[in-house]
Amino acid sequence: MVHSFYTSPNADFLLANGDSFCLLNEFKFRFDMIFADPPYFLSNGGISLQSGKVVCVNKGEWDKGKTPEEMTEWNMEWLGLCRDKLKENGSIWISGTYHNIFSVADCLTRLGYRILNVITWQKTNPPANISCRFFTYSTEFVIWARKSKKVAHKFNYDVMKRLNDGKQMTDVWRLPAIGRWEKSCGKHPTQKPLSLLTRIILASTDEGDWVFDPFCGSGTTGIAANLCGRRFCGIEREEEFCLLAKARREEIESLRIKADLKNHIADLRTLSKDYTQDLFASEPFTDRRMPFG
Repeated sequence: MVHSFYTSPNADFLLANGDSFCLLNEFKFRFDMIFADPPYFLSNGGISLQSGKVVCVNKGEWDKGKTPEEMTEWNMEWLGLCRDKLKENGSIWISGTYHNIFSVADCLTRLGYRILNVITWQKTNPPANISCRFFTYSTEFVIWARKSKKVAHKFNYDVMKRLNDGKQMTDVWRLPAIGRWEKSCGKHPTQKPLSLLTRIILASTDEGDWVFDPFCGSGTTGIAANLCGRRFCGIEREEEFCLLAKARREEIESLRIKADLKNHIADLRTLSKDYTQDLFASEPFTDRRMPFG
């Protein structure tokens, strides 16, 4: 049985500390949506510019480079495990750069997923190119795929259209990288912005749905899910990041902080209350099933 490292007071945020490759085999539960930000395998001594300073981009042992064969084997395993934990109409989103995203796409196809879109996330505030010998990196990719080629997936088309001034939303999203307001409890080295996760969750889930993240880091997926009235389950193998995710979720027990976070996220400001369920509503979720204890 999978044991909880942290469970929020209303049980809409569950976190386990351990290796996803091991713990996923113990799940007897299927999720409505999965978001994954797997290693990009970039920690090989490179440098970048952050806050005006040259810094090493090494993230840790978990992000060390792999051979193409090793990367394929690794991606096939975790994507296969995740496919088993998706509902038949469920979908998965995976973020990456050219370093890993082509391997992910190939593995998705081989495992029987159907790729729906490849979102280009264009960062409005990318880091500078300190070498001045190539174009500045300002984009990442997010693959959206559904579990089954034959079973329809959820897509909140009208919500996405509303967020795009009444026009069909394209597969290029101009969104900022994380801001200072997202680092109040600390910062994960590969932290994704709440604005990106919020849009993904609003696009492909309904209120009360379960969202899963197998490499959840500082819990951004879970915070975004809760702000949108969804429930979250995540696995993170590093205890320090589990503690960071726990602190972030505890922080939004404050109605003032929760409201401030929502106010920072453009999509949540745009949508009416009809589309967002209050995290601390008095009515509990009617479906009491839980991924783990």
